[in-house]
Amino acid sequence: MPVTVLLVDDEPLVRTGLRAVLEAQPDIEVVGEAADGAAVIPLVRRLRPDVVAMDVRMPLLDGIDATRALLRSVDAPPKILVVTTFENDEYVYGALRAGADGFLLKRARPAEIVHAVRLVAEGESLLFPASVRRLAAEYGNGGGNRAARAVLERARLTEREREVLRLMARGLTNAEIAARLVVGTETVKSHVSAVLAKLGARDRTQAVIAAYESGFVAPG
Repeated sequence: MPVTVLLVDDEPLVRTGLRAVLEAQPDIEVVGEAADGAAVIPLVRRLRPDVVAMDVRMPLLDGIDATRALLRSVDAPPKILVVTTFENDEYVYGALRAGADGFLLKRARPAEIVHAVRLVAEGESLLFPASVRRLAAEYGNGGGNRAARAVLERARLTEREREVLRLMARGLTNAEIAARLVVGTETVKSHVSAVLAKLGARDRTQAVIAAYESGFVAPG
């Protein structure tokens, strides 16, 4: 089955460009478009896309509020990929904190766009870990977020789970973590699931942001 994508951007040229790039791939299908975040929830409920590629800055409802609303209102929500003009953008970090699974620059090359959609759909590794680290260093309160620190303390991660979380923050896939720790991939998947459950994180991105904001992993 192809990865299905909903495009949300107030610029028609951006939507047209993304559609052209994605639909050139045999395993990706663009199932719909919207010009603002306010239209996302009814479209997601009707189309059930695997991934929503959504502009972080829109006139009526921006990507941050649209992400929050989508995750709050839709059962089994899709993966959310925020699209931005600027990499070092506080809006992008806000969207990631709100629950987005990754971000993509509008000037990205076609191969990078396709890679981002596939990676977010799979959920097997962190998208652009170096960029997430830079955003956390800039906007993550220097590891001094008391709420994030309390979440980490309450989670009581085992030593192996802590090791897995550190490797997740470095952007390693499950297979790469398995090779590093000399264990099976299924074992790593179990550890990742346990980390997410204990942290109350929707996915790897939120777990890694919690690790940075709590000071468990240093973003520098």
